[in-house]
Amino acid sequence: MIPIVYTIVFSFNKSLKSNISWNGFTFSNWTNVCDQQDVCAAFGTSILIGVTATVIATTLGTMIAIALVRYRFRFRAVTSLLIFLPMATPEVVMGAGLAAQFLSAGVPKGIGTIIIAHSMFCLSFVVVTVKARVASLDPALEEAGRDLYGSPSQVFMRVTFPLLLPGILAAALLSFSLSFDDFIITYFNAGTVQTFPTYIYISATRGIPAQANVIASAVFLIAIAIVVISQIVTQSRAKRLAKVQ
Repeated sequence: MIPIVYTIVFSFNKSLKSNISWNGFTFSNWTNVCDQQDVCAAFGTSILIGVTATVIATTLGTMIAIALVRYRFRFRAVTSLLIFLPMATPEVVMGAGLAAQFLSAGVPKGIGTIIIAHSMFCLSFVVVTVKARVASLDPALEEAGRDLYGSPSQVFMRVTFPLLLPGILAAALLSFSLSFDDFIITYFNAGTVQTFPTYIYISATRGIPAQANVIASAVFLIAIAIVVISQIVTQSRAKRLAKVQ
């Protein structure tokens, strides 16, 4: 926890050119976080890439997970293996391989190549998460919907999708956090585009700007708040169900 505490503390540092040594306490870094424009630009780029890659990976991953659990087709086992391989592949291998493919195809590196790369490695994690949720569903619920003359689309939207939604949301959050946090694959395929992790890496030699510490601290605190709120909601829901029973 020491690096996290260091990041939060130095977000209040009255720094000038360097943020390595403590120069005094100030709130101005939090109230004027975009005074360091490069920090906000890199953060915005990471948000854009993370959201886009999450939408792509979550959509494709959900469809693949349903297909792997509910349908029997040729090369199903091979498909499962290929889906899980990126999770076991070192990021440096995947990053270098994708960079070589983009170079061979003559694709210029930029936000597009980063989104493609992030979508590809996030896809496996989405499939694993949603697949576990699909496997836990009772097919009798969907059969009941069909018995009530529901069309396939109606059964999916009114029965299957609501039951899968918690797993899909969990997969999307995991996908976004992986994309937002990634450095190695991004570094190989970014070109001149600078994301928040690459900005931190480049700035580390002269001391990460206090504004970058502010954003990092805010992301950490928001993540903790989301976890705490979800736990409180889950516990309160469990208590209400226990009272009903």
